[in-house]
Amino acid sequence: MSALKNDLLLKALKGETVSRTPVWMMRQAGRYLPDYIKLRDKYSFFERCENPELATEITVMPVDQVGVDAAIIFSDILVVPQAMGLEVQLVEKVGPLLPAPIKSAADLQRVCVPDVQERLHYVFDALKLTKKTLDGRVPLIGFGGAPWTLLCYMVQGKGSKTFDEAKAFCYQQPEVAHQLLQMITDTTIAYLKAQVAAGADTVQVFDSWGGLLSPQDFEVFSLQYIRQIVAAMKDICPTIVFAKGAWFALEDMAATGAHGLGIDWCIKPELARQFAGNNITLQGNFDPAKLLAPIPEIEKSVKEMLKGFGRQRYIANLGHGILPNVPVDHAKAFVETVKAHG
Repeated sequence: MSALKNDLLLKALKGETVSRTPVWMMRQAGRYLPDYIKLRDKYSFFERCENPELATEITVMPVDQVGVDAAIIFSDILVVPQAMGLEVQLVEKVGPLLPAPIKSAADLQRVCVPDVQERLHYVFDALKLTKKTLDGRVPLIGFGGAPWTLLCYMVQGKGSKTFDEAKAFCYQQPEVAHQLLQMITDTTIAYLKAQVAAGADTVQVFDSWGGLLSPQDFEVFSLQYIRQIVAAMKDICPTIVFAKGAWFALEDMAATGAHGLGIDWCIKPELARQFAGNNITLQGNFDPAKLLAPIPEIEKSVKEMLKGFGRQRYIANLGHGILPNVPVDHAKAFVETVKAHG
């Protein structure tokens, strides 16, 4: 393996001094890139995921075309429920669909903690090929979904703004819910460890729906499982936890031992730092929709964000995934403004 030529992201996660702020964007591999759209029109989502050559090509695109300081492997959090035994369909412009969701204790018989090498080998093959293709240019990020967020899809069976069915499942059948959450946790730990073995330099845990829970329920149904994942990974590689909307738990998430915390755009940088403390790296928190503003406005807002977070223990990113209708030159303006900031 080639030595990393750009290790800004890893230095920032470890709290080391950086010459400038590292920058990448969630969902940077795909959606808004014209070359990705050509592949999307030719191959189904899982064809793109499960073909290591295609996944590598997509993963490297934003490094080549936008200039980000890290690559994140092209995949999806729902490969884990799929590997556990549920059918998962990803319908373009509609979203995920799980036709036979979990509704009762009896349904747990249909899922298992799988052999990740057997069921998810295509992700590891893609990581290995991507690592080789990057040739040390930038770090490679692996990822998985947080157990609560994966439970939401496995119970609701589709996307939702409220995931009321998933919440009702947890409140009405808590023992079954915790059994499923533990199965997801065990699978995710094995999955992330295998990603690192295949070449990931760091991993991020996405809790996209953590903010739907009250502070008390976030601890019960999400954080206690994230804590297990971080504990299992912390001596293997730096870990980043991103729980959208869960600003109320920043202090508790920082106490997990994670190296970084993703921040959405609904909290001021100064307040996020106050809650999280000084011993953890913050990542975020540009509103993805603001990339649709005129470029001078993007540049101005990025500079304000950078000033709010400061240079040390900080990674510039969006507060959620990049939107499909963002012009490529606007994404580039975001990245280049961070890179140019003194």
